[in-house]
Amino acid sequence: MDWSERRSRFRELLEGDECLQPASVYDPISARIAENLGFKIGMFAGSVASFTVLGAPDLILLTLREFSDQAYRICRAGNLALLVDADNGYGNALNVRRTVEELETAGVCGMTIEDTDLPHRFGSEGSPSLISIDEGIGKMKAALDARQDPKLVIAGRTSAPATTGIDDAIIRAKAYEAIGVDAIFFTGVKTREQLEALSTSVHIPIFLGSTPEELADFDYLSASKVRVALQGHLPFMAAVKSVYDTLKSLKDGAPPAELSGTFSQDLMKKVTRNEEYQQWINEYLTK
Repeated sequence: MDWSERRSRFRELLEGDECLQPASVYDPISARIAENLGFKIGMFAGSVASFTVLGAPDLILLTLREFSDQAYRICRAGNLALLVDADNGYGNALNVRRTVEELETAGVCGMTIEDTDLPHRFGSEGSPSLISIDEGIGKMKAALDARQDPKLVIAGRTSAPATTGIDDAIIRAKAYEAIGVDAIFFTGVKTREQLEALSTSVHIPIFLGSTPEELADFDYLSASKVRVALQGHLPFMAAVKSVYDTLKSLKDGAPPAELSGTFSQDLMKKVTRNEEYQQWINEYLTK
């Protein structure tokens, strides 16, 4: 498939002046819903991938192949420009190269590579720590070198604002910007003062991992170089709750007819593109 147009569209959005809130998607149907509703970009997070594919918490248990396969399913389902969380690149800098190759082939428009030391080490008790800046630079270089399509966006990601402080976050952001990453993804930014310190230190687009109440002014974020601001992953969690409630009702003896208001056949036909498939049946399978 040709992924070029959507990558061009994604880069144009990053070069614009608007802060976008991506749709958190996790499978082909969720991506189609997001596209139908008019979302300009989708986000496929590592945590949601682990929930969807493994039914497991976000502990870097997912393999690159499992992640890239699901990303491909999402991409081929429509034309939504997809940003993905590639975690730490699934290993060292050489693994990062392989990660970029696989995700570029899968059709994503952009990916984030983080400098968190993952998976958590023995004795760390789950407390996050960062790799050295030099190792982080090596990973970002590997990602950029592995990229074959220059339209593919590579974003350096750091949780330094929440782990080692804003000063370290600035040092890391400047270092990653200097070697050519297209954007910087910060997690753990909580105040305007922190964001302003980061924004004035870099010249490339900023992604934010969350939008706490103090930062939930998208005009302000737009003016602060923020081009993508995540708002959590409510769609997947809501879907889990809906499945649980429906199955529990059936297990408790509710007849299916009583649950008719919990779903829509018309919506199912729309998101599965039933009309298109019927047209293809008529064109290819009918005399």
